[in-house]
Amino acid sequence: MRKKELYDRVIAYFEQAMPVAETELHYEDPFQLLVAVILSAQCTDKRVNMITPALFRDFPTAEAMAATTPDVVYEYIRSVSYPNNKAKHLVGMAQMLVRDYEGQVPDTLEELVKLPGVGRKTANVIQSVVFHKAAMAVDTHVFRVSHRIGLVPGTCTTPLATEKHLTRYIPEALIPKAHHWLILHGRYVCTARNPKCDKCGLNGICQASLKAKI
Repeated sequence: MRKKELYDRVIAYFEQAMPVAETELHYEDPFQLLVAVILSAQCTDKRVNMITPALFRDFPTAEAMAATTPDVVYEYIRSVSYPNNKAKHLVGMAQMLVRDYEGQVPDTLEELVKLPGVGRKTANVIQSVVFHKAAMAVDTHVFRVSHRIGLVPGTCTTPLATEKHLTRYIPEALIPKAHHWLILHGRYVCTARNPKCDKCGLNGICQASLKAKI
């Protein structure tokens, strides 16, 4: 199967099976989403959603979070992974927003990655979800699923290489939704251990499933 045909068939499947695909993180504005995405690194969205209501209640804005300390924030987020580092990142991020961006979340990759705790993946999530840009955030789910299906070749050994390959073939208007398609598919169907191939609508298209049948 040619690459374009594979992409067309995968996209057609997700369009039908998952017409609505969006982040499972709970938030009300760009600042809250940025906080939630920073917290979600190597942590489940479910866990993040459990702790953010109290955090957002007491620190609803960049200004409020910038005025507190990492030690205080730590008490709210202690159940997530790496809470010490994340508490420092959150306060530092909020302080930079207040100092350099009038408390507002910037909309470019170059500005976002300057913020403490924000790497390319987090920046792409913000660009995609908040600003509806054609940015593909590659987390462990996207990386695994795109390789298993065969959307990217084995030579794409890094998240950046995977991102560039996916954005080359996925229509620009669909990239924000495709990011969530791959994440949700990886989270609930194409899991790291014991993928549910028998329940997957891509069985027969997916290159990993085809190899398993040989």
